[in-house]
Amino acid sequence: MNWTDERVERLKKLWAEGLSASQIAAQLGGVSRNAVIGKVHRLNLPGRAKAGGTQTAARPKRPAPAAPRPATFQARAVTPRTAARPAAIAKDDMDTEFEAVAEQLPVPANGNNVVVPMSRKLELTQLTERTCKWPIGDPLNDDFHFCGNESPDNSPYCTYHQRLAYQPSAERRRMR
Repeated sequence: MNWTDERVERLKKLWAEGLSASQIAAQLGGVSRNAVIGKVHRLNLPGRAKAGGTQTAARPKRPAPAAPRPATFQARAVTPRTAARPAAIAKDDMDTEFEAVAEQLPVPANGNNVVVPMSRKLELTQLTERTCKWPIGDPLNDDFHFCGNESPDNSPYCTYHQRLAYQPSAERRRMR
């Protein structure tokens, strides 16, 4: 389809009347909505008039700016804040606090002690098909590493980390 002078004039007229690109395409025939939009942009036609409205949209007026403050205005006094800093804690006090917190930790429901395996602290380049790929720490820190313990066949994790990663659905519902 070629844009003849007659079709371009009709497009301009319909656009000025406020018809949508789809409506113009239907009236012209043989062109798509996107072809109409593209031609409007190439012709640099002004924004489409609103159907049934005026050519220029009435904008609500901005409120008048607030009156300037008088020269005698005084700002509120700023009081400096003092940050409370913890006092230095002795090592013995920390051990006592740790033991008190450890007593409050939940005990597994089955009564068995959970044994957390020692991590081999492998880097990404040291991992193989048979090592646990459980990430430990923040990847942005220097002490980030992977568990590295031996993993059973067809699993990326060691037995301990498998239990953390793959929880049965009934157990997940209970935890909620």
